[in-house]
Amino acid sequence: MNATDYTSGFLLGLSLILAIGSQNAFVLKQGIKREHIFFICLFCAISDALLISAGVAGFGAVTARYPHAVDIARFAGALFLLVYGLQSLYASVRRSHALTVDGQAVTSLKKALLLCFGFTWLNPHVYLDTLVLVGMVSTGASSKLAFGVGAVSASFFFFFALGYAARLLRPLFSKPKAWNILDGLVGILMLYLAWHLYNS
Repeated sequence: MNATDYTSGFLLGLSLILAIGSQNAFVLKQGIKREHIFFICLFCAISDALLISAGVAGFGAVTARYPHAVDIARFAGALFLLVYGLQSLYASVRRSHALTVDGQAVTSLKKALLLCFGFTWLNPHVYLDTLVLVGMVSTGASSKLAFGVGAVSASFFFFFALGYAARLLRPLFSKPKAWNILDGLVGILMLYLAWHLYNS
């Protein structure tokens, strides 16, 4: 395997995924709660792997030819983020909210994966990053396989590192007010991203 192309793919994949977004915020929160984190990280990484593989295989050209597919995803994603953002803001102020780490109401695996699905597959930027950008850059690699494997490796590394490193913040979130603040910040972030998607 071409080490140079692998490294280039890894660095590109890592640089695209480092930005704080709705998916990363969700993984971070699940990591702090230690709730279904392995399956959440695995779902995110496999989703990225599928999209990156499609991009390297040449589907970026298809996306560029049918831009309306991206527009549909953009509006659906904005609506999803709006609803989740409002729910997070409500959770940050309602009195019945389970605040302590050990007392957090456990979300079912099915619900957690459905939320993760929305944050991942209803985000049009993920298609632009993986199908289009990674796909286009991969055309300059002497080994598209090595480049693609590098980009996929970056996703697995990042999501599992983010999910499991989040537990280091667990002592902070043993304080009841910390969960209110986190929910409030997540809600504001989601509303901002919804507005940004709608106007982009």
